[in-house]
This record gives sequence, structure tokens and C-alpha cells, in this order.
Amino acid sequence: IDSLRALGVEKDLALPAIAVIGDQSSGKSSVLEALSGVALPRGSGIVTRCPLALRLKKMTRAQGWKGNISYLDVNLKLQDPSEVEKEIRKGECSIFHSEKGIKRLIKKIIAKEETINLVVVPSNVDIATTEALKMAQEVDPEGERTLGILTKPDLVDKGTEESVVDIVRNLIIHLKKGYMIVKCRGQQDIQKNLSLASAIQNERAFFEENEHFRILLDEKRATVPLLAEKLTSELVEHINKSLPTLEEQINTQLQKATQELCKYGKSIPETQTEKLFFLIDKIRLFNQDLMYSTHGEEKLHDDEQVKLFTKIRQEFQKWGEILDKNSVKGKYRAANLRIVPLYYQWK
Repeated sequence: IDSLRALGVEKDLALPAIAVIGDQSSGKSSVLEALSGVALPRGSGIVTRCPLALRLKKMTRAQGWKGNISYLDVNLKLQDPSEVEKEIRKGECSIFHSEKGIKRLIKKIIAKEETINLVVVPSNVDIATTEALKMAQEVDPEGERTLGILTKPDLVDKGTEESVVDIVRNLIIHLKKGYMIVKCRGQQDIQKNLSLASAIQNERAFFEENEHFRILLDEKRATVPLLAEKLTSELVEHINKSLPTLEEQINTQLQKATQELCKYGKSIPETQTEKLFFLIDKIRLFNQDLMYSTHGEEKLHDDEQVKLFTKIRQEFQKWGEILDKNSVKGKYRAANLRIVPLYYQWK
């Protein structure tokens, strides 16, 4: 899939992917950061208000850093994680007031059957009122492609923990792929320069020590590492399901492209040898078309015009009537005995 995406196939065909959506300050960047290990812009209020596509590839340090920027789709290719945050901040400034445009783009992406939708929802809000989940339900009513991610479990009000547990157990709003709950780095952790690795350790300790959420860890419904495992499994399964359809779409596009290329023909022959082969090929094709015409498989004219085979049959019909009429008078009888059987074969 990554090879097809690198070849630009995604411009013509929808490839399997994972889309992360969520309301403002739901923790989308935190989840992406924890899963990818790439630092993203963080802060209070609106921070990463821009569409972001992450494609990760492991590189050896000996290869050094290099970047390539293409402005066809404002597509940036970076190999240094430290450059990601800077480029995102540049992009978000250009679309700061394009809320409707962003929503249209999100719906366009999550509506694709090849996309798994990760809906990020804070644990301390009413999940039924989140706009991101409503958008996902519009394009995926049965929840077959939607996975819920609950964040910020440390901010849950006392006494409401069991409600959060019920959500994660898929008992409130059912999603076929279910729910996971994670605790990522907060703003204070970042200010204290807490590393992502340390944050993962702290997250596990939080769930192990929490009397309400400990059961979710035992059920493998909590922590970023378990989320990563589930996403990998879900994506592989989704790719396997999508491959037959993808192969069919590729073959269809290939056939269309081949037919389009055939319309342009070959390049103009320049040498004597090329001209000779060109002439022979044209004669061969002409003879082939004539042969098709005699069998009623004509390709010389448009459908609106009378086919050669049809026209000849009409002439044969008239000619046969003339021969039959004259044969009654005793004329051309010998010719009829020889020709009329041949005519009826064609008729």
C-alpha cells in the first residue's frame, strides 16, 4: 500500500488509511504524537487546526536529513521529526478561517470505504454530543469503520468513572471496532520536558493504580501500546478486505488508460524501414477490418450509419427477388440453380 501511495496511485484510487478526527482540544495531536513519536504543535486553544497526513518511514542516521516540497497538493516530505512542528504551524496559519472547508475535507476523507476512522473524545465530556462522532456516524452509520479513542482519563469527575468504563466496553454507543482509552502527555508534562517513552511508562502506571480503569488495562482496552497493536491488526485486516476491490479498480483504470493510448496510435515513422513496417501494418489492419465486415463484425463506421454487411444483405434480398421473378418466366433458370443456393447461404 505504501508503495502504491508513493507512486501517486492515491490520486486516482482510494487506498486503505487511518483518519484521526475529533473536536477542539480532544487530544488528537496527543494521540498522533504518542503513536508516531513525532512531536506536534501543542498548547491551549486552537493549535493544530489543519489537515495533517502522517506517513512514517524508518531511516538510518547515516543517511542524513533531506526534504522535498511539492505544491501540487501542498504535500511536504520530511525526514527529520523536528521539522514537522514548524511546517504544520506554517500550514495552519493559511487556513485559520476555513472551518467549512476543513469540514468538507474531513467528510470527503472519512466517507471513503477504505478509511478507518479514529474518533478522539475526551473522557470528561458527553460522548453523545461530540461533533466528530456525529460526522463519523453520518458516513458510517453501522460503525463498521469507526474506532473510538477516549483521552484525558485523569480529568474525569469523581463518581463518573463507571460511565467511562461502560463507554469503553462498547455499552453506550456501539461501534463495531469498539473503543480504547489512553492517557497521553499533557501540557505540563511537555513543559517539564517529559519524553514520550517516559509518558508511556507513566500512562501504564496510571491505569494499573486506578481502581476504576485497571479492569480496562486487563481487558487490553487501555494504553497507547495496546492501541497501536489494535490499529495495526485492524489496518491489516482492512487492507486484506480492500485488496480485491483495489485490484479490480486498478485493472479498470489500466484498461481505460490502454484504450486511451491506443487512440493516439504510434509515433510518425521516419526511416525507410519504419515507413515500410507502418504501411504493412496499415494494410494488415485494413484487411482485418474487411474480414470483420464480411462477418457482420464491422468497426469501420459509427453506429448511426448502415453497416456494410447489412447493406449487402439488403441488396442480396432485392437481387434474390429479381431472380425468383425471372425464373418463373423461364429466364435465367440455369443461373438460378447455381447462384440462388449460394444466396440463401448468405441470407
